[in-house]
Amino acid sequence: MISENRIPAPETGQDFTLLAPTLEKYAPVPGSLITILQRAQDIYGYLSPEVIDYISDKTGIRPARIYGVATFYAQFRLTPIGKYLIMLCKGTACHVNGADRIQEAVSEYLCVQDGETTEDGIFTLNNVACLGCCSLAPVMMIKSADGEETYGNLTKDSVVKILEEIRAGEKREVPV
Repeated sequence: MISENRIPAPETGQDFTLLAPTLEKYAPVPGSLITILQRAQDIYGYLSPEVIDYISDKTGIRPARIYGVATFYAQFRLTPIGKYLIMLCKGTACHVNGADRIQEAVSEYLCVQDGETTEDGIFTLNNVACLGCCSLAPVMMIKSADGEETYGNLTKDSVVKILEEIRAGEKREVPV
């Protein structure tokens, strides 16, 4: 049984008690590493070295094996993401309807490429295989702590306007 004591990671201050219920349930179950990693990423936003070491300690799975799984699957992130995660659909319908032009507009406006986070930590761009909104192609979803919003029938101008509005909202939230 995992201790209920709060165990923050030394450098990140991550509270490992948030992950304790998942580890209690799945650590003894063979083949459950992906489930544990998914939950850890849901809690912390990404898989830090401290989280991976903690999972290794609690499951007995070597860190190298955990890194092997985490780097094999595109769903896992080993670096922090921005406050807003832009998931740009690159599925067939979106590709045919101009997803590459939308990515170009996002990349130019934010000065990032797929998988990168803006210097201010506000946005992360992530190309995805499909969002399942083919009738709205080209489409992107933006996730934040407040939820997720899907934007469809995008143009280069409309995607820049969306990002400008989000960035403007961020500037209003900063105390003067």
